Amino acid sequence: MSRNDYVIGVDFGTDSVRSVIVNTANGHELAASVFQYPRWRDGLYCNAALNVFRQHPLDYIEGLEFTVKDCIRQAGPEIAPHIRGLSVDTTGSTPVAVNEEGTPLSLLPEFEKNPNAMFVLWKDHSSVKEATEINEHATKFETNYLQYVGGIYSSEWFWAKLLHIFRIDSAVRKACYSWVEHCDWIPFLLTGGNLVAEMKRGVCSAGHKALWAKEFGGLPPDSFFSSLDPLLRNFRNRLFTKTYTADQAAGLLSNAWATRLGLSTDTIVGIGAWDAHMGAGGGQIEPYHLSKVMGTSTCDMLVAPEQEMEGRLIRGICGQVPGSVIPGMLGMEAGQSAFGDSYAWFSNLLAWPMKQIMVHSKLADPTITDALLKETTVKIINELSDRAAALAPELEMEIAVDWLNGRRTPDANQMLKAAIGALTLGSDAPRIFRAIVESTCFGARAIVERFLEQGVQVKGLIGLGGVARKSPFIMQMMADILNMPIRIHRSEQTCALGAAMFAASAAGIFPRVEDAMNAMGSGFDYTYYPDAPRSGIYGRRYESYKKWGGFIEKNINFYH
Repeated sequence: MSRNDYVIGVDFGTDSVRSVIVNTANGHELAASVFQYPRWRDGLYCNAALNVFRQHPLDYIEGLEFTVKDCIRQAGPEIAPHIRGLSVDTTGSTPVAVNEEGTPLSLLPEFEKNPNAMFVLWKDHSSVKEATEINEHATKFETNYLQYVGGIYSSEWFWAKLLHIFRIDSAVRKACYSWVEHCDWIPFLLTGGNLVAEMKRGVCSAGHKALWAKEFGGLPPDSFFSSLDPLLRNFRNRLFTKTYTADQAAGLLSNAWATRLGLSTDTIVGIGAWDAHMGAGGGQIEPYHLSKVMGTSTCDMLVAPEQEMEGRLIRGICGQVPGSVIPGMLGMEAGQSAFGDSYAWFSNLLAWPMKQIMVHSKLADPTITDALLKETTVKIINELSDRAAALAPELEMEIAVDWLNGRRTPDANQMLKAAIGALTLGSDAPRIFRAIVESTCFGARAIVERFLEQGVQVKGLIGLGGVARKSPFIMQMMADILNMPIRIHRSEQTCALGAAMFAASAAGIFPRVEDAMNAMGSGFDYTYYPDAPRSGIYGRRYESYKKWGGFIEKNINFYH
């Protein structure tokens, strides 16, 4: 390894894409750049009331080009010849319909404004009906094709979204040759791919969301899908059999993209993976330590040596896939469908009256009004956190259930709804906010308990992401509720850093991802320890949370 070896990590998040240039010798970040998706920011192609969330590929392409070029500008053009590799992570499952050349349909003139031809974002829950049908259908087969995804298929995943799009849009169905995850498409794009049959698919996306398993010889047979719905007949044959771990190369940067980005065609492009999976690497995950990437939702990663997990199936999680997080380890995924989104929802709820009144006020200049609204909206959660942190936990306080966007794990069910209860005339905004935060921490505890119930030890917690670094109130409550320490990783960009680590491995700078993690990892800068008396109170309140949740689940159709 040369002292002049650099790599680029690109992290495609829900709202923006972030790129970093990292020195492989020490993990030093030379440059970082962020690009907010303009079409997504403007709310185009989405309908939150119907759980429809779509993103245009141009947001991704424009963001990729802007951030990489901006990073090179910051680091200096002399750095570009020494950039050895580039890897990307994305949200998921976020698939798109493509033609035979691998071009997303929404990049074609006839589909450029059609949301069904765009990437179906992870949080899109419009395929709840299809997921339910897949779960019922799977019980008819001797082989349990859901056994490696926790036994329950989710509306957030690959096949449910594909079937839903096929059913509602015949034009997209007829033009769609294949169905591709965001994390697989970007490397294909960068390497100049022009035939989707040659696209290298990552084991991360394939195993956790598309039902791929080596035990099945790849994907489930065509009979499984064609008997689910004839619209899927033979579609499996247009997908893939072989998969790749993220430490492998997808190929070299194409001439077109090398010119476009100002990089060499010798730059290795790595296999893509989910943001949380690469983020776990960036956060220096260890065997049996739950790595929690906490943002709009949470994605919780646990790795264990494959030989120690042989024959064990974990019920109700988002999959267990060899090599999906760290090659050579079994990667297990869980998570919550709403985490930071829950806090943002409450903040927006409180801000709504003020926004409606102030935008029509004649007492202030519109520019001042706009600036004041933005400042206030940003500060609401900080103020709520400070006031809520001053409240000591009591057995009889407001209580909430955290299913504002359904439940991801344990036991996926996107039909579930949230609740806030035990309200009185004394229930003010800080007390309700406290109950919401507590409910998200209880949701995290339910995940840990599921692993423990299934015989998988959880030795500790690693906190990653914006919420972990920015909210001592939430992290201390989580440590108290889970009754175990939480180490907060020092890096502010663990997903992008993780992508950079995998780029270094794909480029051959390090023989193993673990070596890249050791050399490039930035360590931990804080640990939250549980408070014993508070943990005892929270333990009793957790039982109330489960009772509330049980009532909701049993009465899911109480509107009808």
